[in-house]
Amino acid sequence: MLTYILRKSLMSIPILIGLATIVFLLNFVFVPGDPVRIAMGQHADPDTIEMIREEMGLNDPLYMQYISFIGRLFKGDLGKSFTAKRPVAEMIAERFPATAQLALGAMVISIILGVSAGIISAVKPYSIWDYLFMTLAMVGVSMPVYWLGLILIWVVALNMDLLPVGGYGSWQHLILPAFALGSRQAARIARMTRSSMLEVIGKDYIKTARAKGLTEKVVVIKHGLRNALIPVITVIGTQLGYLLGGTVITERVFSWPGVGRMAVDAVMKRDFPLIQGTVLFLAAIFIVVNLLVDLSYGVLDPRIRFD
Repeated sequence: MLTYILRKSLMSIPILIGLATIVFLLNFVFVPGDPVRIAMGQHADPDTIEMIREEMGLNDPLYMQYISFIGRLFKGDLGKSFTAKRPVAEMIAERFPATAQLALGAMVISIILGVSAGIISAVKPYSIWDYLFMTLAMVGVSMPVYWLGLILIWVVALNMDLLPVGGYGSWQHLILPAFALGSRQAARIARMTRSSMLEVIGKDYIKTARAKGLTEKVVVIKHGLRNALIPVITVIGTQLGYLLGGTVITERVFSWPGVGRMAVDAVMKRDFPLIQGTVLFLAAIFIVVNLLVDLSYGVLDPRIRFD
């Protein structure tokens, strides 16, 4: 397993370098305008702008800027924000706990609702429960998160006055954004769980388990769900990587101070180092989550070997 982890980690390095190159070219070649002038304002003193450009190395040839950029990445240095004048890594570290809290809360809700609905739909196919849950899943997949978030704010926060409208700080602030975000993920998980469970339930080992006199709960959970979880885990891992990278719309609607909201602010202010750092951070999150998902396959199915 250690060899597999090392091999996957080494394979991720060219991916990160390639992504860093694309982001660098997009920011400094294909996007017009002077980032320092944009950050300082159109009426800033030209001498001050030139001094800042020299300090940040923006007057160097493009290839020298690129070499310096890649060299800093290998040292773990994501640069310094143009607007905040602070290290990008430090800013991401400050915002990531809020994003992680929202992502994990949303995933807990989505797994509980999605897996439960998928199991019931698979055990009782073409019943009223199946049609009900799959209809709700279709609505959940189709429903924009910002629309559901605004509805929740209007009904639960404003009319019923049960939870805060937005903000960050206590567990009450987490409920509405986590539910709005988790409901969409729950719909995807429910559909995948149902599809995977329907394939497993007809297998011979399920019939054998029932013939042995095992309870339906044991048959479904221990013998059915465990063997149906691999595609479900893939969906969960993909969604978790997406959520940990920052959920821009949800964080905006609920004024949640996460990485996604910071990334949008960076784009609006043309803060190139912060944009680059955020994109690379998101890519690293996806790589780590995908590695954990791959490793979980061996736990769920002992037949899988990491050779």
